[in-house]
Amino acid sequence: MSSELYPGTRVCHPQRPEWGVGQVHSAIGNRVTVNFDHAGKVVIRSDLVVLLRVEPGEG
Repeated sequence: MSSELYPGTRVCHPQRPEWGVGQVHSAIGNRVTVNFDHAGKVVIRSDLVVLLRVEPGEG
């Protein structure tokens, strides 16, 4: 999934809705760095977690 994510993409973590909406900072290999509204900067392995895109106007 990281190949589909690029800086600026808005996402949410399906198992951590309390983190809120995040914005992708970088996606290198299977590591995606996301800055979440309520959790700050988190590095996520895209081979373990499928981040859900948030379309403009959602979230």
